[in-house]
Amino acid sequence: MTTKETFTLHGENLVKKVKELIAEGNIRKITIADKEGKELMSFPLTIGIVGAIFAPILAAIGAVAALIGECSIIVEREPEKDEPSA
Repeated sequence: MTTKETFTLHGENLVKKVKELIAEGNIRKITIADKEGKELMSFPLTIGIVGAIFAPILAAIGAVAALIGECSIIVEREPEKDEPSA
C-alpha cells in the first residue's frame, strides 16, 4: 500500500522540492496540481531513473513553475520495507 503526502508551495520553489523528493528515492509518483486542485502534470518514478531521462521532466516542471503561483505536490511513496524477522 502506498502512502500519499501533499506539499503546498509557490511555483519558484517547485523544481527544488521535486529534486529533493526524488533524491529521497522512495517515491513512486509525483503529481503537480494548481491551487484549485486541478492536475497540471503527473509522472511516475521508477527505480533506476537517471539524469538523462529526468532532465526533460525537470524542464517541464520549470515551465509549469513559471506560469503558476501557488501549487500542490502530491507524492505517492513506497511503503517502508520491514526488516525480515529472524
